[in-house]
Amino acid sequence: MSFPLALPCNDLFNQHADAVIVIAADVNNLHDERLNKALAPYLAVDARIANKATLVLAQEFPGKRLIVSPTGPLNRDYDDVRRVFDAAKAAINEAKAAGSQAPTLVVCGMPEDARYQNALEVAYLGACQALWQPLEAREYRGESIEPVKQISLLGATEAQCKQLNALAAGQYAARDLCGTEPERMAPPRFADYCVELFEGTSVSVEVVSDINSIEQQYPMLGTVARASYAVERHHPRVVKLVYTPSDEVTRTLMFVGKGLVYDTGGADLKVGGFMAGMSRDKGGAASVAGFMKAVADYQPSGVKVIAYLAVVRNSIGSDCFVPDEIITCREGLKVRIGNTDAEGRLAMGDLLSEMKDMAKSEVNPTLFTVATLTGHAARAVGPYSAYVENGPAREAKVSRQLADFGDLWADGAELSRSRREDYDFVKPRTLADDVLSSNNAPSAITARGHQFPMAFLAIVGGLDKHGCDSQLPLPYVHMDIAGSGVEGGDWQHGKPTAATVSSLFARYCL
Repeated sequence: MSFPLALPCNDLFNQHADAVIVIAADVNNLHDERLNKALAPYLAVDARIANKATLVLAQEFPGKRLIVSPTGPLNRDYDDVRRVFDAAKAAINEAKAAGSQAPTLVVCGMPEDARYQNALEVAYLGACQALWQPLEAREYRGESIEPVKQISLLGATEAQCKQLNALAAGQYAARDLCGTEPERMAPPRFADYCVELFEGTSVSVEVVSDINSIEQQYPMLGTVARASYAVERHHPRVVKLVYTPSDEVTRTLMFVGKGLVYDTGGADLKVGGFMAGMSRDKGGAASVAGFMKAVADYQPSGVKVIAYLAVVRNSIGSDCFVPDEIITCREGLKVRIGNTDAEGRLAMGDLLSEMKDMAKSEVNPTLFTVATLTGHAARAVGPYSAYVENGPAREAKVSRQLADFGDLWADGAELSRSRREDYDFVKPRTLADDVLSSNNAPSAITARGHQFPMAFLAIVGGLDKHGCDSQLPLPYVHMDIAGSGVEGGDWQHGKPTAATVSSLFARYCL
């Protein structure tokens, strides 16, 4: 894994650099006379510089390259630091195309506004997002397709760069796991990537591979995986990751990630071209693993992190599960299947139940499920993550704090409430079952289509018994990243974004 390292830098004429990239609110004032002088002749003849990333010849600067990228307006109510993120993506693409491999990054002219307090860090992360290339592309064409090896950050400290390198490593891993095609990242190979990723780190890895064990311990996941048993290379895996800090634990974060390496829809087969891109349905597990990688590299104090990844393929075949089937989950409830394309909540549910039992003996626990779960989330909140929380999480303002940090790190989210209608939606319709997994219509046209799955997960995970009215309230947040998980909502070709990794790292590790 070779992302561009962030290096501290206090000299615009950094001898190790081969270009200078300036992210500017106003290209007419770069807050350095040397930069202004170098750009002035080009501003005089090219008005496009104010609107797009531009490379100009600058004899006195490293590599004779100066790339200027305007952010556009920053002062309006609806502007945010993503304008810096996007400007940095455009700029690094220009630098890469020009042959730069070690640019210095400068951010200038930011408003005196808390929204832009992390502008330099966000610019670096934007550059990393633009530079990442798919794992299978690197294996096919060689690592040379990612030529930029370092980015010097003007004004950054050693401590800032340590934080950023840990975060960038986590995001890089999340993109690899999410964005890789379904055979290269089939469940066993997904697990192998995780084993290798955490080798020699402070994160322990356990992989559950035995089908009988999975069937017994996680019957809903086993049901989803059933049709994949005929193909050994598609057999499911449960990946368990644990980070324990060297000092006293003051907080425990507990994650379950949806790792559908391919979602055909099962018996409710995706047709009409809607199956394309479903190799990215593992984005939730990928983001959780990416966060764990950031944790492993940074080793925050006081925070224990436990993550379970449900890595499975929802295949179609003679032994696939079907709507109307009733299965018994880990909590002992009878679950009636409403739609086999609502498989992610089944894959995660029993793991969440086990997490809930573990949480009872952990210090200050908060539970999360992270998933590319519903088309409704993408329709409802667009390119943002959707956080649906239970009562204890709402009282603790878990989602509000995460979303506020996300706004500062170009990792936006919207908050959703869990309401009585969501629990009514999944209530049993007969005495033969206890809970319904879903209706049999696309989530995008179902009222509260991204909220009611949280109610299902809370019930099959046993968290409905740990609300504010219980003796042991357990905060729980369901994070649906179906809208935020890839660039532009293009699940077939868009680059994975590593959604939620920045927010979680900034909130709990810094």
